Amino acid sequence: MTTRLHDTDSLDALKGLVSHTTVQGVPTLYAPQQGEITAGLVFRVGRADETLATAGITHLVEHLALHRLGLSDLHYNGATANAYTLFHATGSEAEVVAYLNAVCAALRDLPLDRLETEKEILRTEAAGRGGADSQLPLWRYGAQGYGLSSYNELGTWDLTADQVRAWAETRFTRDNAVLWITSDAVPEGLDITLPAGTRLPAPAASSALPVTPAYVHGDDGHVVFNAVVRRSTAASVFADVLGRALFQDLRQEGGYSYSAEADYSLRDAEFATLTAYADSLPKKQDAVVGGFVDTLARLRAGRIEQSELDAVRAKTLKIYDTPDLGAAALPSYALNLLLGHRLLSPDEHRAELMALTTADLREVAREAWADGLLQVPGHRGADWAGLTLAPQYSTSTLTGTRHQSLEDDRITLVIGSEGVSLQTPGGPVTVPYDACAAMTARPDGARTLTGLDGFAVTVEPTLYRGVTPERIAAIDAAVPQAAVVRMPERAPEQIPQPRERRASTARTGGRSRWGWTLALWVVGTIAAVWGLLSAVVTAEEAGAANPEWDAVVGIWVLELPLLFVTWKLYGARKRR
Repeated sequence: MTTRLHDTDSLDALKGLVSHTTVQGVPTLYAPQQGEITAGLVFRVGRADETLATAGITHLVEHLALHRLGLSDLHYNGATANAYTLFHATGSEAEVVAYLNAVCAALRDLPLDRLETEKEILRTEAAGRGGADSQLPLWRYGAQGYGLSSYNELGTWDLTADQVRAWAETRFTRDNAVLWITSDAVPEGLDITLPAGTRLPAPAASSALPVTPAYVHGDDGHVVFNAVVRRSTAASVFADVLGRALFQDLRQEGGYSYSAEADYSLRDAEFATLTAYADSLPKKQDAVVGGFVDTLARLRAGRIEQSELDAVRAKTLKIYDTPDLGAAALPSYALNLLLGHRLLSPDEHRAELMALTTADLREVAREAWADGLLQVPGHRGADWAGLTLAPQYSTSTLTGTRHQSLEDDRITLVIGSEGVSLQTPGGPVTVPYDACAAMTARPDGARTLTGLDGFAVTVEPTLYRGVTPERIAAIDAAVPQAAVVRMPERAPEQIPQPRERRASTARTGGRSRWGWTLALWVVGTIAAVWGLLSAVVTAEEAGAANPEWDAVVGIWVLELPLLFVTWKLYGARKRR
């Protein structure tokens, strides 16, 4: 079966720079490079194609496909991104051919006897993963699609061999792949036979933000901004301009940050993610937030110097001085071909760069701000900058059986026929069963339900009154089985037990407030009576022929401490 290359016209425009063919049905790009050969086999499947319940399945396939290669002097690796999975190697022609053949042989027949071991390896790998912007995808997209990069790979607990095998057979196919090689010809001996399939489009983006621009609170001292913008030469150049502007404003001039930078990374065929970042010390965080917002405001107001554009343009044009330009561009061309994005020849890219104006950059700045999500340190606000706090609570609650928290009388768990809801002093957190992205289930009865919007409710039978096995069974029956992730048994000491009740503290506080109230009434009454007496005496002495002002002064001297004590008692009671 022959697979027709997508976007043939664009590939034809690359003649003289990049050659193309098919190898056993896999679209293949190649261009010469001095020295060792580098090859990459990229598939259009990644984390964003998974569900929260199966998160990690693509990564598992990648690990299993590389297992049989073992230790080698060959420089090789694999990578699982949001929208693609890449296998790549650098070495001699024979080594690279052997690597590609081994990867494809493993994809055809995964070593599933290694499944549990590789699951554990992935959980260990995840423990060291993170970053300043690691939670922004969750806030922007929720617990689905591109938002899954904010979550642990839950599938590493419960995925079966049949699920992993089926995923490989339907996603890691010849029709869903592109091969690139830095060589002047396709090497002999390649056997990259893969099952037939279909080219999968990138997942559609979800949204968990009802309003943008928005902001969220971060746990560390980083200020991070991201936005989804249309893929364009102007947007990629703007990212560099923004990074330079932040560095100049926040580090060189303000001295608030050590690192201040921006990045532009593709998301799918049409859109890219613009991310900007700055760090700060605790005492400088307000200044960094303010400076960050000011820099963005300056750029979208059009106050962009021509010299800023010229500097970035000159730096970008230098890529065309790269030796073996075609080989250097292969990974980018292969990924764009896989995603269905247009392929620009060097001449076309140069023309777009030279045509850029500061007005074009201003439009990108406005587009980015309109879609922006800003992470600010701690509990700082950003409403003053025109941003809206991202939703902290659900918009609805549910009816059902009510279960009081054994730790805090202000919190109630509701288990209903349509979902679960946690009623808190701040607002409700609700997960409908039909919008449940995943539910982890422990043998001791604990359940954590995460909604597609990212809100989560944990049901710990030990922490709520009346959560019986029957109530847990009702939840299990209502949640779609595809969303259930079975978790291992916990040691007894890991099962949470109620802490000292918040209610008892509240009752103690109530008795204390009554004591303050009684004291206030007693002292206040004395002060009022004594004040009235003082006023009467003052009036009588003022009308006497020989007033005794010493007595009047003495009476008021006694009244003033009573008024002072009454005022202090009132303030103390109000604070309580």
